[in-house]
Amino acid sequence: MDVRFKLLDVVALTQDLPASELNRGHVGTIVEVLGDHLFEVEFSDDRGRTYAMAAIRADQMMPLHHGPGRLAS
Repeated sequence: MDVRFKLLDVVALTQDLPASELNRGHVGTIVEVLGDHLFEVEFSDDRGRTYAMAAIRADQMMPLHHGPGRLAS
């Protein structure tokens, strides 16, 4: 599946990132596009306080959706 990420997409990690103290399932927001497949992702708590920022590769995350959308083929 070819996923195209963009600025402000909400994503979830698909693998643990021990060096960043992040685990699979953590949810973040893309805040900067660093390259074709590399993104700066901000991870915040329920009150909007940032607890981590990390450069995440496209293959380490999946997009999250808040409404109906097209199914992947």
